[in-house]
Amino acid sequence: MGDLLGLFYLFLIFPLSLPLFYLYIITYIRTNTRKMRLSKNFVLSEITRSNAAKRLGIKNEPSKKHLQNIKNIIINLIQPMRNALGPIRISSGYRNPNVNRAINGSRKSQHCKGEALDLQFWSDGEISNKEIYDWVLSSDVEFDQMINEFDFSWIHISFKEKGNRNQVLEAYKDEDNDTVYKYANIS
Repeated sequence: MGDLLGLFYLFLIFPLSLPLFYLYIITYIRTNTRKMRLSKNFVLSEITRSNAAKRLGIKNEPSKKHLQNIKNIIINLIQPMRNALGPIRISSGYRNPNVNRAINGSRKSQHCKGEALDLQFWSDGEISNKEIYDWVLSSDVEFDQMINEFDFSWIHISFKEKGNRNQVLEAYKDEDNDTVYKYANIS
């Protein structure tokens, strides 16, 4: 913040430095937004990190509405999960439409709205995603959709501001190697 104040004084002395002042402000805001703390254990950069976006030079920054959706899923679902289970790895989070197209994601993906995350949980050095699944089913947390992806390779989970369905699905490959979804047997 001291740098910002110094640049402001420079602007007062040398008015032509205004473009530098604006450039600094924009850079300062972008840098600090990525580091934005969403909850005790999660920051925005974890949710917007994308290897595809980095490789293709796509800025994967959420709009204000999508940022609010990201905060909602973290505060209402993921942080309580983290409190109960321990560290949760977010393998796929927010995707802007360009990133989603680049990875051939669904046009209706809740990832593009900041409403969905793909999660992994490691326990004693082994992947243990079923613990996420079991915790969600046994807790009283609200969620929109939870998908056991390919025999617990990862868990897709979503949360909406209103109208959550508590829908539980399983994803698998059919005989044509197409991804198919079915309702999970949770009884």
